[in-house]
Amino acid sequence: HVQLVESGGGLVQPGGSLKLSCAASGFTFNVYDMSWGRQAPGKGLERISSIASDSNVIYYADSVKGRFTISRDNAKNTLYLQMNSLKTEDTAVYYCATGYFSNWADRGQGTQVTVS
Repeated sequence: HVQLVESGGGLVQPGGSLKLSCAASGFTFNVYDMSWGRQAPGKGLERISSIASDSNVIYYADSVKGRFTISRDNAKNTLYLQMNSLKTEDTAVYYCATGYFSNWADRGQGTQVTVS
């Protein structure tokens, strides 16, 4: 079954950077599109970036465009999210999940990002 483990979150000052990782197992990672989403306190889960299985199609939400970069290493079964120029409003729990338009049903436990 699908297992996704997010890591790399932490506390960072505004303007700083973090790189999140999502380790995938239990499925054929290299044929699945993947997505990153986030959930801030009191808000719904927001889709912020998606990547096709072969990385040839990528989506970014306007809120992160130009600051975040999604990537994947199919040989390592790992999805990444490089986050630069972080803002206080980026504070949230970040999740990865399968699918380009994910329903988030198989998301991992998440990793907390706090910008303060």
